[in-house]
Amino acid sequence: MQTPSNAGTSAGICHDRKQADPDSTAGRAATPGESGSEGIQGASPSNTAPHNSNNTLPDGFRLLRLGVDSLYLSYPGDLHPGVLTRLTELKGKAQSPDLVEQAKAQFVAGDHIFEVKDKGAGLFPFVLDDNAFRIQFSRPNKKLPMAYVKISAEYLAHKGPRPIQDELEKLLAEFGELTGRNMVSRIDLAADFSSPCVMDSWHRSAWVTRAVEIHSYAKDQQFTGWTIGMGGVIAARLYDKTKEISHSGKSWAESLWIPAGWLPGQQVWRLEFECKRDYLKERGLSSLESVLVNLNGLWSYATTEWLRLTEPNPNDSTRARWPTHPLWTALASVDWETSGGVLLKRFSNARLPDEKRLYGTVFSSLASYMAIHQLDDKNVAIDGLLGDMHQHFQGLAYNQGLEVDELLAQRIAARSRLFNSGVNYQEAQEPEESEGVKAYRKASRGD
Repeated sequence: MQTPSNAGTSAGICHDRKQADPDSTAGRAATPGESGSEGIQGASPSNTAPHNSNNTLPDGFRLLRLGVDSLYLSYPGDLHPGVLTRLTELKGKAQSPDLVEQAKAQFVAGDHIFEVKDKGAGLFPFVLDDNAFRIQFSRPNKKLPMAYVKISAEYLAHKGPRPIQDELEKLLAEFGELTGRNMVSRIDLAADFSSPCVMDSWHRSAWVTRAVEIHSYAKDQQFTGWTIGMGGVIAARLYDKTKEISHSGKSWAESLWIPAGWLPGQQVWRLEFECKRDYLKERGLSSLESVLVNLNGLWSYATTEWLRLTEPNPNDSTRARWPTHPLWTALASVDWETSGGVLLKRFSNARLPDEKRLYGTVFSSLASYMAIHQLDDKNVAIDGLLGDMHQHFQGLAYNQGLEVDELLAQRIAARSRLFNSGVNYQEAQEPEESEGVKAYRKASRGD
């Protein structure tokens, strides 16, 4: 990964913290994400070379990682008839009031144990989910893609877009017949960095942009970030990634920064551009491969023509002539033709909860139980809590005509479906045995 050199300091690079803009939305939301609108005008970006600048870069700026953070792909085609029948059955099970039936709403394909949702999404009646993919399927013969797929940020950090694309096409072939190449519906490009600059030290007028809406955000009186042009075909976020991780629990991202020199406890910011299909089409980009070979051009346009952070000049009423902030010079100069950083070593298709949070829940429950019963011996409290809990669930099970072990087994099965951690019944292990999939496999082998 190529990091802009820290050539020195420049007067006025990072200003003292100013009073928050009274017209901004600071304090209304914890993280950037409010909708807005914008329009794109002007020349198309170069799709080849990155923007480079010889300007002095901010002292202390460190680029930690570049990566595709969000990716949505659509694939034309039609579901196999047998798969359509199976998905219809599983969606019906997901809608059942019976927990045992709900737990059976799983579709196994490859090494994925997908949860089949009880509801569709818009014009896509079937939704399958695990930690790698969220796949929405349409019915055959509709003027829609066969599949609309969201790839998780964690999986992108583990494997990268191109290998995932190859895997995904093989996976989707188990569901239906693909009739064309993929199209990118949305891609988010993210640069993680550390810097001594105070990110709310400038007025909103310092953003020179073609977007209409600019918003700033804070939580507990602490600034968390900016959003520009949300809701449009291109949008930007500049936000405190470390604070976002503290709320989301996605600490896996931190392991990607350490090889670039990050130390635990240091604040990390993320500049992220969200590029939607209409914006990509304007630039003649459609398939994932065409987008990936033009990331430098997309980033260059976003950071030079569509949006620029400036150092306002009160003596010049033409904002387009205001000098570029050195922090922005550093961010605009990153090279997307480099590797961008290390990949995440471990990944699971299961959506497992953080066990540390489970420990915290149990510990909090134990403390509450001890406070209620005025106990100071934890061993006595644990025995009492377990005994009272068993008695409580024994009553619940009795009201349903079950034993406690049967009630617990139902809850485990429900969690297994939600976590994608285990198959709840044998039939789900062999979805390819449907007649449509068997016929497809036979034809693909040339039998």
